[in-house]
Formats: sequence, structure tokens, C-alpha cells
Amino acid sequence: MLSYTSRRIHKYMAAKQTFDVERFFQALGDNTRLRILNLIGDQEICVCYFVEILGGPQPKISRHLAYLRSAGIVAVRRQGKWMHYRMIMPPHIGAAQILRQTLGWLREEKKMQADRARLTKACCSPAKYALLESAPLPITIQETSCEAGPPLRFLEASRPERRIFPSLSD
Repeated sequence: MLSYTSRRIHKYMAAKQTFDVERFFQALGDNTRLRILNLIGDQEICVCYFVEILGGPQPKISRHLAYLRSAGIVAVRRQGKWMHYRMIMPPHIGAAQILRQTLGWLREEKKMQADRARLTKACCSPAKYALLESAPLPITIQETSCEAGPPLRFLEASRPERRIFPSLSD
């Protein structure tokens, strides 16, 4: 018989292993969240870039990013006062395939291409965007998914976090 603590840990771990398909599809059902996913692509991007490119207030953008986090689509890393977001593949194989197909479709949309072009300009000439002058530039993630399909550069949600970004002291 398991102790009370062991039962609670087991219950917690079982809950963490379930994938909420409804939440996943709801996350993909909003234009702002699709634009955010399009901008992230295979990079790690600071919230300030989303605010500048999408033209929305920071609390709104942060709420959408929190929704994507709770759906298991993005992960976050804090560096000082900056919050960096990157895409992760959901642990559910079907959801991962749908996300790949959705991202492929987004790359073909004119409005999404315009967002990506604005991101490139913001990253290459931060003086143009006064709010972004001290923001760190987006970093391309070099990890690849081990699932079948085109090699999109995502981190697996089920893998433990590994340090893939250089620290300031390196």
C-alpha cells in the first residue's frame, strides 16, 4: 500500500501525463495565438517583439502566451526582466502532426508572411523600434524533433529541459 505522499505524487504525475486535446484545439482557434505561433517558428522570442509586431497591449499578448503554455504548445524562459518563448511539440502524436501542418499552412498565408517580415526588420534594426533597443535578439533553436515528418526545430515537451542557450558569463 502506498503512503499518502506517494499517492499524491502518483496522482500528480498521472495528471501531468494527460494531454488536453480540447485545450489544444482552442489554443489554435484564435487568430492572435496563430500569429504568435507563426512568429515563434523555430526561434526563441522575447515578449516585447510580439507586442511590437502584433501591435497589441502587453497584458493581452501575455494572456495569449499563457494560454499557449497551458495548451502545451510553448515554453518560457526568464532572463532577467525578459521572458523568452519557444515552441515545443505536444506529447500527443496527433496533436504534433496537426501543429506541424498548421505551421506549414501559416507560412503560406500573406498576413503571416508580413508578420515574419516585420519581425526580421525589428531584429535587424532595433533602433527603428525604440522599445526593443535593449531586448535580446531572437535565438534559433538547433534541436530537432525525433518524430517523423519535416525537420522542424522544436523541443519535445516530454524531455527534461536542457540548457541550450549560452549564459551571459560564457
